[in-house]
Order: sequence, then C-alpha cells, then structure tokens
Amino acid sequence: MIYHILAIGDVVGACGVKHLCRSLRGVKKLKDIHFTVVNGENAAMVGLTRGDAEQIFSAGADVITLGNHAFGKMQIAGYLDECPYILRPANLGSRVPGRGCGVYDCGRIRIAVMNLIGRCDLAWKADDPFRTADELLNNGEKPTFTLLDFHAEATSEKLAMAYYLDGRVSALWGTHTHVPTADEEVFPKGTGYISDIGMTGAVRSVLGIRAEQSVEGFLGGLPGRYQEPGGECKMQGAIFSLNSDTGLCTGVERIDIR
Repeated sequence: MIYHILAIGDVVGACGVKHLCRSLRGVKKLKDIHFTVVNGENAAMVGLTRGDAEQIFSAGADVITLGNHAFGKMQIAGYLDECPYILRPANLGSRVPGRGCGVYDCGRIRIAVMNLIGRCDLAWKADDPFRTADELLNNGEKPTFTLLDFHAEATSEKLAMAYYLDGRVSALWGTHTHVPTADEEVFPKGTGYISDIGMTGAVRSVLGIRAEQSVEGFLGGLPGRYQEPGGECKMQGAIFSLNSDTGLCTGVERIDIR
C-alpha cells in the first residue's frame, strides 16, 4: 500500500502559524495524507513556545521537529521532556532536554522520525550527524517507514547524508534555509529526497522577517529584534509517497500553498 507523508517547512512567526492552521487540514484531505511532520523551530520567530506547539498540533501536525533554534525560547525545555511528539536534533547530545527520535504507531504501520542538525556553518557544536544517524538506525527498532528532517545549512552536507542513508531511510528532507529547492527525487536505492522544503510564513520577507531589517543588517546597522511583516503567506513542503511493502519511496512532490 502507498502512504503519503507530508513534510512542512519551517513555520515562521504568528502569521506562519495562522497560515498553517488555515491551510494544513485542507491539503491533508486533498492529497490523502497519512502522516505529517512540521518543522516549528521558528514559530516564535526564534524558537518555539508550548502555545505555538499546541496550535501546530491542532492544525494537524503529528510530529514537530526543531533545529538550531530549538532552545530559542528556553521555557520549551521542560515540555520537550514531557511531549514525545516534539523532536530536537538528536546530535545535540544527551545533556540537553528532549529526544531526537520517536517511533509512532499509526494503525497498520509504524513510523520512525529522526531529527538531526548539520555541522557546516552552524553555531552548535553538534555531534557527527552521520554517526548519530547510524546509532539511531541500529537501535533495534523495525518501523515500516523511517523519516529524517536534516536541519542543515550546506546542500553538500544534505546531499552527502542522502547518499549515505540511501535505502536505509524512507525519506530525507532538508530544513533551515527557508528556500525550497527544485531537486526532489527518489535516490537509486529508494530514499525520497529534497535539499530544502522551504518555509511557512510571510511571502514578502527575507526568510520570514521584515525585508528592511535584513537589509539594515547587511548594511552594517542594528536590525533589532526580528519582526514579521504580515501580508500574504505561503506554506511550503513536500509529499513523499511511500510503499509499505518495501519501506521505500516511489515519488516526491513539492507543495506551495498561498
């Protein structure tokens, strides 16, 4: 049987959360989605609050993944230990709150979701994501599908991870850059892949924040606390069609809902 897995790109700010709430359930119904993963690390502009998480779950997310801003709002730390449906990057180490992988029962299938962070041009001193991926995959679990949100800056690191895990995970998508890439494909051994699935937030913005702020920063000024510009919003992501007999991918489709 073919199952459709939806991955939604980084939700940015209150307008991104609102657009997700308006749009997600309609897309899930239209595309016959069985499971949804939403990256929520920028829902509070920098970080995630418990209230943001509850709204994202209410919108239709099954799992929320995070990234380099996982602890941008420190009040989320305790909630990460409580809630098994929010994942922070597994390779941040064992000393930080939360978990980096979960296995979820979905009726006739079981889905593992992994969250990793890259090491190229990111401030976190994270463990090796390649070795961490091996550790997570060798933990004895045998789910129907295994999904990976790889939160990384460099497309080279994301592509290398895809080749490294080809045939060992069902789908791997990149987050963090907030700009969708046009390289969706099924790799030779059956892993669905795309370098970045984009973002959910303001269309007229620089990665979800007011363009004027970003310009001011590049000119050497003080842009100040991030502000969202409002206006038209977009919800970007990708749909992976997965075969439950093989655990592998048969197709990848980008989405952009405005």
